[in-house]
Amino acid sequence: MAVRIRLRRMGAKKRPFYRIVVADSRSPRDGRFIEEIGYYNPISEPKEIKINTEKALEWIGKGAKPSDTVKALFQKNGIYEQLKGE
Repeated sequence: MAVRIRLRRMGAKKRPFYRIVVADSRSPRDGRFIEEIGYYNPISEPKEIKINTEKALEWIGKGAKPSDTVKALFQKNGIYEQLKGE
């Protein structure tokens, strides 16, 4: 089972709000997921990003691959620096 860390779109039309979830790569974008590890609100000013660092590092350690967008969010929050520090 290939596991991905990716965004799940929520919110109203033209007002997106994303949850950062761990999901099987075969499941649809807004479908079933394993665990929610944070959220991202691009509409608010400043952009709101909250990620549970412990869970993110745990899932990366287990082999979960983040999507390109989630990878950029992780880099903004310094999660990859913590991963290299371990």
